[in-house]
Amino acid sequence: MRGVRNATTYEATPVEYLRRARCLLIDSDNLLGPRQALSAVRTHIQVIQELRREAQGADRRDLMELQTQYAEFLSWLYQDLGDTKAASSWLDAALHGSHTVGGGDLTAYVMARKAQLAADRADPAGVVDLAGAAQRMARPRSRPAAVARTYEAYGYALRGESAASERAIDDVRNSLDGISADPSPWGAWLNSSYVEIYRAQGLEALGRHDQAADAFAAAIRLLPDGYDRDRGVYMARQAVSLAGARAPEHAAAIAMHALAVAEVTGSGRIMTELARLNQALMRWHHVHEVAEFRVAFDAGLCPAPEMES
Repeated sequence: MRGVRNATTYEATPVEYLRRARCLLIDSDNLLGPRQALSAVRTHIQVIQELRREAQGADRRDLMELQTQYAEFLSWLYQDLGDTKAASSWLDAALHGSHTVGGGDLTAYVMARKAQLAADRADPAGVVDLAGAAQRMARPRSRPAAVARTYEAYGYALRGESAASERAIDDVRNSLDGISADPSPWGAWLNSSYVEIYRAQGLEALGRHDQAADAFAAAIRLLPDGYDRDRGVYMARQAVSLAGARAPEHAAAIAMHALAVAEVTGSGRIMTELARLNQALMRWHHVHEVAEFRVAFDAGLCPAPEMES
């Protein structure tokens, strides 16, 4: 709290200081995973709540908006850790905050994120319903609307509705050039590689394992630098598709790279996918690459105790 109050040391107001801190924490999450950022984000939310008690006018509104943004970010950290209950709770807090400040784009984006979380929970109806609600809230042809449509495409795939899923993906692809000029900061990461990742996930949900594996590989190649943790998630999902396509050696080799990322970042999303893969590869336990992965995976779940100095 003292550091934030002394933000003038950094030639910034407390709000500007907290905005910069959030950007740095996002970068930390991308590089090091959620555990490194979790405590700091929770602390910053407490600081913002304290500042709001004495703030007035525009400063009070700015702080409420910033608290909402931090809450949404915290929900993401818990989601990546695999704690969907905490992630849902903080998304609910972010949704409440977005209504309080009247942020239309932010509200639509948070609703889209709720659709994404429903996908992690394997709730197809929830994905489609929440994504549809987000699109109704969003400005037409805006970036938050495209984000929601992307998740809706995956929701249709989870429901086995192949044609509807492909239509939704095509809609997002066709909108990418138009939304590039959208001033909204929400979903600024939405690009062709992200859309193709969700197309691949949809193909996997539909049981088209060969196509999904190829689509994952192509999308991963398009990922920009600095998304190492997400690359690990997508490689783990690619490995699951390869196992479904009866390519156990390739699946195990890809999975070893994903496991290395999981060990650095502590990403629960990666470990969840690798647990699925571990089960899928059991029939090929005699294959050398598979056996090597399974040993490494078990070691990752139960690391050896540290030696006393």
